[in-house]
Amino acid sequence: MSLKRTQLYQYHREHGRLVEFAGFEMPVWFEGIIPEHNAVRDAVGVFDTSHMGRMGAEGSDAEKFLNYVVTNDVSALEPGRGLYTVMCNERGGVVDDLIVYKLTPERFFVVYNASNREKDFKWFQRHSEGFDVELRDVSDEVAMIAVQGPRALRTLERISSRPLGDVERFQIVDLRLSGFDAMAARTGYTGEDGFEVFILDATPEEPERALRVWSSLLEAGEEFGIKPCGLGARDSLRLEAGLCLYGNDIDEEINPLEARLRWVVKFKKPSDFIGREALLRIREEGVRRFRVGIMMEERGIPREGYEIWDGDQKIGVVTSGGYSPTLGVGIAMGYVPREYRKRGTPVRVKIRGRLARGKIVKFHPFYDETKYGWRRVEA
Repeated sequence: MSLKRTQLYQYHREHGRLVEFAGFEMPVWFEGIIPEHNAVRDAVGVFDTSHMGRMGAEGSDAEKFLNYVVTNDVSALEPGRGLYTVMCNERGGVVDDLIVYKLTPERFFVVYNASNREKDFKWFQRHSEGFDVELRDVSDEVAMIAVQGPRALRTLERISSRPLGDVERFQIVDLRLSGFDAMAARTGYTGEDGFEVFILDATPEEPERALRVWSSLLEAGEEFGIKPCGLGARDSLRLEAGLCLYGNDIDEEINPLEARLRWVVKFKKPSDFIGREALLRIREEGVRRFRVGIMMEERGIPREGYEIWDGDQKIGVVTSGGYSPTLGVGIAMGYVPREYRKRGTPVRVKIRGRLARGKIVKFHPFYDETKYGWRRVEA
């Protein structure tokens, strides 16, 4: 089966190291993972995220429908606002995590994971019966670029038709970028300040608008040391921020309570939602395991699938792990029994047959938020 290509494939083919990801031919890096990672933490980087899923939902029941399929409270959104949420199966397992934007009272825009593009849209369609809502998969009609880092705002404003300093977190606005119709939402997957921009009417077959915006961003951010970034830096950045990767840290066998995503489950919202009864039962019985962060105290890089130990007892498995360029140590996330979730608890990770010392730490994010990330205190 041939791999799919995004609207920016032409640039990636000329400049990037390409790999297969979620059925797409995508750049894993351009210059290198660490310099791209550091560019986002220190200044600004741009990512092609057009492989992700995008859906429009429109109709008199659009809000009611979305509130039924996700755990967070869509009815609390004002127009122009978005929220992070998950949608669950009847057992409470996570079908996917996603962002829902309310454009108008009857128009919504939903962004979900690349690996779940077909699965999610079918899930939405299957559960839309009885609702007055029209669903459209617009993934190939709208290009998506993430502009991330402490200089993202200044970079994006240079090609924007409107100032963006007043745009708040998870707010979405209409604008023109390099003269083309687009939307911009102040969010991202790196832990840093930044925007995810959506270039309208840009398809893989007619990618000129997306390529023009990408090129304009690289030119606009040249003063700040902007770098095009690949999947490698995207993964290391999101890991440092303690953000979940679907298929690793969450899936249909993991529920949002044990994933430490309780804050996106609104049991008291005005409507029922898929998985509510199962999650109430899990809450009542008590969550038995929790997602935790681990920081290594000995040399060694924890990787997905590595075992977590306490003495001679295996207590869990790493779901995401790697080297943190910002902290200079190995970090990981994984699931352990509830009695191990307290910060400072010593654990060991089995790395190439050796049990290396680590400890449970704050992981959302791993770094000092006064120095890094969107909450940072600028000098």
